[in-house]
Amino acid sequence: MSQHEAVLLLGSNLGDSKKNVKMALELLQQSDCRILIKSKFIATEAVEFASTNIFCNIAVLINTHFSPTKLLNNVKRIEVDMGRINDSAVVGHYTDRVIDIDIVTFESLIFFSKKLKVPHNKHLFERAFSQELLNDLKTHAKS
Repeated sequence: MSQHEAVLLLGSNLGDSKKNVKMALELLQQSDCRILIKSKFIATEAVEFASTNIFCNIAVLINTHFSPTKLLNNVKRIEVDMGRINDSAVVGHYTDRVIDIDIVTFESLIFFSKKLKVPHNKHLFERAFSQELLNDLKTHAKS
């Protein structure tokens, strides 16, 4: 079975958000996604919707045998298992969430389907907090 590297961004702004992100990281590892490198945790305000809840965010480089769509199914299952009710792709807008796990890159693959777009251009080019996390991840990769 071949192994693939992917970069994920995780965020939470409900309940104990840092604990939620740490739990999601544990669930990722239990599901056959080995975490190779973690960025620092950062706290951010909501982006693209109004909320008084602060997000806890982290970026991780993982190693997995999953294909892009199987990885998406896996992270969506983790989100639901942790109590996420509304998926922005389904409801059409962003809301507060117990956990959000986005696939930012998958190897050097360019992949577009109805449910998944890789690379995740908003994280790569538009969101300052994402760029901060991804730069931190790169710094850790070099050390």
